Amino acid sequence: MTVAPAAEGAATPGTVRRWVLGARPRTLVAAAVPVVVGTAAGWWEGRHHQLVLHSTAALATPEGAFSVIWWRAALALVVALAIQRAVRSAAFIAFGGAGVAGLALAAATTWWLVPIGAACFAAGWFYTGGPKPYGYLGLGELFVFVFFGLVATVGSAYVQFTHLALLYLLASLPVGFLSTALLEANNLRDVAGDMTANKRTLAVRLGRARASWLYVGSVVLAFVGVGLLAVERPVVLVALLAIPLAVAPCRLVLSGAEGRSLLPVLAATGRLQLVVGILVTVGIVL
Repeated sequence: MTVAPAAEGAATPGTVRRWVLGARPRTLVAAAVPVVVGTAAGWWEGRHHQLVLHSTAALATPEGAFSVIWWRAALALVVALAIQRAVRSAAFIAFGGAGVAGLALAAATTWWLVPIGAACFAAGWFYTGGPKPYGYLGLGELFVFVFFGLVATVGSAYVQFTHLALLYLLASLPVGFLSTALLEANNLRDVAGDMTANKRTLAVRLGRARASWLYVGSVVLAFVGVGLLAVERPVVLVALLAIPLAVAPCRLVLSGAEGRSLLPVLAATGRLQLVVGILVTVGIVL
């Protein structure tokens, strides 16, 4: 993107501000929520497993309740936050830090996290990097759902309690679909510019009208995911209280608004994902 020269007397973005913008602060919630939800799911699964062992007396279990392994949660958050960097120099630094954090997690749990982490780094880099960025091939939404939904949530749960469980997969559904909605909100706003620049995002390929329904469908499926998760943890239905927060952005998207008029959708979707993530976490742990 070319930056126009600043008008006389106008402040130009400094180095610190460029780095802050490159960190994509408006979408940091998409990186944090799967770690929080996944950590809660891993904690509950470990606690449930411990209670079952105690009740059957089949095996001896450690004294005290199963608790969150906080350093693993913190390192999982470092990895998730680092992968979504946009500035090239920041990306190298962030990926390096995430690599160290990921290796520490792999050493404490399973070395299978290494190839999974490598795939995450590749997904982060090639979204807009390389000769053919997949974000401009209409695959961005799919990869966001997979890596910011399934992988991030299940991975964060696994490093807490190193067993795979259906709960982890179900918990990743509302997270993944809202991450997809967040990306679609961004792509909808940029449709006109992306078409001019020949960036063939999924929103460009579908067209403005159908891409709007993709956004709405992603939001609806997030709440369907809450319902499926409730089969395992019924209290998560409390997350349905966030539905009113989805009404305004869905209406705006379906209104035909374009460009900067859609900026409120991105902010509203971020708030929606944060609130749903908090309520889902509460529903899992209670």
